[in-house]
Amino acid sequence: MSLRPDETRSQTGEALRLSQRQGLVLRAVVSAYVGEAAPIGSATLAHLLPVSLSSASIRNTLAELADLGLIEKPHASAGRVPTDRGLRLFVDAFLGTRPLGDYEKRHLAGSVHGVDALAALRLASQLLSERTQQLGFVLRPRLDRVVLRHASLVRLSSERVMAVLVSSAGVAHRRVIEDAGLDDQAELDRIAAALNATVRGRTLAEARAALAREASHLRSQAERLRARALRLAAAALAQADDEADLLTGTWLSLLDQPEFRDPERLRELLTALETRERLVALLDQMLAERGVHVAFGGDTDEPGLRHCAIVTARYGGEDAPLGVLGVIGPSRMDYARVIPLVEFFSQLITEKLTA
Repeated sequence: MSLRPDETRSQTGEALRLSQRQGLVLRAVVSAYVGEAAPIGSATLAHLLPVSLSSASIRNTLAELADLGLIEKPHASAGRVPTDRGLRLFVDAFLGTRPLGDYEKRHLAGSVHGVDALAALRLASQLLSERTQQLGFVLRPRLDRVVLRHASLVRLSSERVMAVLVSSAGVAHRRVIEDAGLDDQAELDRIAAALNATVRGRTLAEARAALAREASHLRSQAERLRARALRLAAAALAQADDEADLLTGTWLSLLDQPEFRDPERLRELLTALETRERLVALLDQMLAERGVHVAFGGDTDEPGLRHCAIVTARYGGEDAPLGVLGVIGPSRMDYARVIPLVEFFSQLITEKLTA
């Protein structure tokens, strides 16, 4: 088998010129590391390579890959493990994914059939956890990205009213508004009917603009019902931008991963996931990425994710995505399995919300 130079280019645009031997050894290191969760020695690699190489050739190639920053020795006497840079190159240039079978696709599609949109999102996060053995998640659509279909107002107490805004996909967004009143549910229903005429078929930005125009034409405070309707509607829509619910699946599979037997590493991950504002902001940035996107800890500014990888895909349409879904787990994950699953759930949820 001839060994020739081969240029590979990563998702970040970084070009590396690897020989075919270097590519074969890198792939073997990553594949073994994914399966064993431990550093890989040259003796093990000799059995995994599809070509016969001497121990000296393997050691020399490992040294070359280390010089390129693609692998490292975590301990002085240990074997090698891939770095984030090496994993990035493997995922972008060498990975061969395993397509989902027709039976699995039908089974997953049947799981979300007949349930409402929010239930489908929750199921997606749970099924992603179960099928990938990582932590599945779905970032719910923000209200400013969806078309509104219905609004209602419900008196909760003498001081509070709950506004329920329903998107065209059937996802409900609830907000509690400070509003004094007593025995005025009938009036709130009339206000909601007027509000529906304004918001139906509009995005959040369009609904706000329409309400602003109506407010500018309000001639007198004698129009009490209309004035109150505008005030309550403005309060409900003003709070909507803050909503970014992160739905997560089961932690059990993730906690079984060898990496998280280290209490400090587990604590870092838990802290990152509990600090939802920063995590949501990070996931929001991934809305710009088309297709399935893999981010490693070094790609983020979140210290708790430095040993992790995030595999995401957006859903809701390529031109106007509503949110992202995917999995978070150790950088040592079975990408050949994870990537097709994330891609399929992206398609499945898109179809569910745009049907």
